[in-house]
Amino acid sequence: MKRPTITDVAAMAGVSVATVDRVLSGRAKVREETARKVHAAAEEVGYHGATAIRHRIMADRPELRIGIVLQKERHAFYQSFRQEFEEQARAVAARNIRLDIRFAQTTRPQELAEILRSLKGRVQAVVATGIDHHEVTAAVLELKEAGIPTYSLLSDFAQGVRESYFGLNNLKVGRTAGWLISKIAPKPGKLGVFIGAYRYHGHEMRETGMRSFFRELGGGFELLETQVNLETRELTYEATCDLLSRHDDLVGVYVAGGGMEGAIAAFEEARRPGSYALLVNELTPESQRGLQKGVVSIVFGTPVRQIVAELLALAQATEENGMAATPGQKFFTPEIYTPESLT
Repeated sequence: MKRPTITDVAAMAGVSVATVDRVLSGRAKVREETARKVHAAAEEVGYHGATAIRHRIMADRPELRIGIVLQKERHAFYQSFRQEFEEQARAVAARNIRLDIRFAQTTRPQELAEILRSLKGRVQAVVATGIDHHEVTAAVLELKEAGIPTYSLLSDFAQGVRESYFGLNNLKVGRTAGWLISKIAPKPGKLGVFIGAYRYHGHEMRETGMRSFFRELGGGFELLETQVNLETRELTYEATCDLLSRHDDLVGVYVAGGGMEGAIAAFEEARRPGSYALLVNELTPESQRGLQKGVVSIVFGTPVRQIVAELLALAQATEENGMAATPGQKFFTPEIYTPESLT
């Protein structure tokens, strides 16, 4: 197959060969819109100099370095966040955004605090998801005093110190989960709820919202003691099997954090679809399969693309205008999937 040439790039972009040469060489100024068109054409035809063109375009833009701290590196949900951050950062026209993406290996607050401190002097802003703990708050305060804003993602932490929270209104998500279970469960009975760990603010808010709903409106349902599953498949599977064996009248479970795969496996083995309500978070291959088989009743999804877009926009605005006088928060509407959503 013939190797693409500068002539092919020019033809695809609808510009002259001389214009492409100017973009490549940087010897003369070319309008940014034209340069971006040339870069897109180079990638489209597979031109070997596409990377060089991108570097040339980005050279004159101000740089914004952002540290991203996520959980569970191998999980599909967090990989979707990583991919979205990388894709949207590349697409930003006004700035050259460079990402330093880290994954916490545990839920220990000390580990998150260490990662946050390690980013000081390396980035201009931090986005992180993790546990709410005084050691984490102290690290966020150190970053703030160094002029580095921290944005809490998905589960809030360091309230009053971090710059802003981006995620769902987890109290409302919990109440919504309660309402849905009350409608889906075949009859009133006992209910289980799983959280990932103590001090996960988002999980605790979901649990609180669910209990609040049933305390107010859920007559006949009884919420059992909350289970801590460390967001692992194995612990969730064992705990769900234990609940099923001890409570014949268990009619619903809400996995408020990770580890849903274990609950899906336990219900698939022990109960027929329609005899309970199982609610989980995030549409992944496992939860999608659970919906398709009728094992999962509802999946709450996070609008990843929208969150990343608005977060990057705010990080850029904060870099230009300085940190806000009052910490903020941005709530997003959850995506709700049912078995019928996939047909």
